[in-house]
Amino acid sequence: MSTAAAPLAAGVARRPGAVLADLLPAATESRARVRDLALILGGAALTGAAAQLSVPVPGSPVPVTGQTFAALLVGASLGPVRALLSLLLYALAGMAGTPWFAEGTSGYGMPSFGYVIGMTLAAGAVGALARRGGDRTVPRTVATMAVGTAITYAVGVPYLALATGMSAAEAVDAGLVPFLLGDALKAALAMGALPAAWHLLGRDRG
Repeated sequence: MSTAAAPLAAGVARRPGAVLADLLPAATESRARVRDLALILGGAALTGAAAQLSVPVPGSPVPVTGQTFAALLVGASLGPVRALLSLLLYALAGMAGTPWFAEGTSGYGMPSFGYVIGMTLAAGAVGALARRGGDRTVPRTVATMAVGTAITYAVGVPYLALATGMSAAEAVDAGLVPFLLGDALKAALAMGALPAAWHLLGRDRG
């Protein structure tokens, strides 16, 4: 970041309602639209790339992936509208055949597709919380990530049960319990990275 841009970034960082993406300068409305389009495309691509970090879970049709973490980071960084559009693009492109869902899959017939729907809603919710300062301190970030994760599972687990014929208890055992430790680690990464980013950009803690 240039010396001239640093005071502007610090001022934006202190402004209520700002998210990290707002620190990227855009001198005109047309440049702002180009910036937002690039952010939306980049968020979708990041989520697709993170989905390829996949580890199968024995006894579950849902693998452990990095896409949930990416979707929540996209939400916190881009804000509600850009994040929602980014994850909608990810979902729609995957449904249309782009092989960037977990394990290089595409379409919408897999039992885990409910998690994609849940992540899309979660990104928008996390973005809305970030606009209210939900990513600027460690406690707030923990709460924000918890809300986003809960939304993802609130859609993904019932969808898994319906798609596979599992009972509610079986769906929880297969689609929730194996992922709790990983989600805790992801939350720990987020609660370190996001507040630190704001701190480095000049916003006082507290």
